[in-house]
Amino acid sequence: MCRWTPAVLVPSVRCSSTSTPGGSDSGLYEPEGIKEPWIPEYQPRTDEHTETKRSRLLYQSRKRGMLENGLVLSTFASRYLAGMTETQLDAYDKLINQPSNDWDIYYWATGVRETPAEFDGEIMTLLKEFIKNKDRESRIAQPDLYEKFEDKA
Repeated sequence: MCRWTPAVLVPSVRCSSTSTPGGSDSGLYEPEGIKEPWIPEYQPRTDEHTETKRSRLLYQSRKRGMLENGLVLSTFASRYLAGMTETQLDAYDKLINQPSNDWDIYYWATGVRETPAEFDGEIMTLLKEFIKNKDRESRIAQPDLYEKFEDKA
């Protein structure tokens, strides 16, 4: 059973459709008067040097706002960013910066939700395989930020 709690910082509470006021079938209850914060529209950076882009994406992979994605994306970036082509870097940039909700990225990558076509490409496939962690690596901490890309290539 869902218990509604006034939320100032959390804009939605997961509930069953029978417990939400109005019987919405989305499973989310949006309290009245609370609006999502405005997030600037994603703007690809077209004049960025490749190594600058790699550094920015490494940093952005670590600073996600939720621990789960910070761990997943920082370890993924540490392993794969150095070997990515410009096209792959652009796809990764779009993946981690265009969706406004980190939970979407997490649910797509873990297979909880279907990945939208615009993000379901080579990088998402690589991320989904990485998340399966077939070698059972310990990924409980973010990799060293100052690790050189050249060591990974």
